[in-house]
Amino acid sequence: MTSLTSDDVRHIAKLCRLNIEESQLDTFATEMSAILGFIDTLKEVDTKGVEPTPQPTGITDRFREDIITTEGIEPKDLLDCSGLPIIDNQIQTPSAHG
Repeated sequence: MTSLTSDDVRHIAKLCRLNIEESQLDTFATEMSAILGFIDTLKEVDTKGVEPTPQPTGITDRFREDIITTEGIEPKDLLDCSGLPIIDNQIQTPSAHG
């Protein structure tokens, strides 16, 4: 079984940009080691002949046609919803290029 040290946890936390208190290092080392042990157990399972199951629930995407309706909608009303300045019937947004 893989056993992580406090230094391993500290390194992993740094890579993940997580702030972990010194007092939590031993707890995380134990818990993460148990997870890795479980993964080692799963590696022993014979999966030959088992098809991959990318979506176990059977749910599929549902697509619909986009239907644009403009009934009762005035462009001015839509532009008035913006808190940004309107110039030549267009919403002026801040530059992404700074």
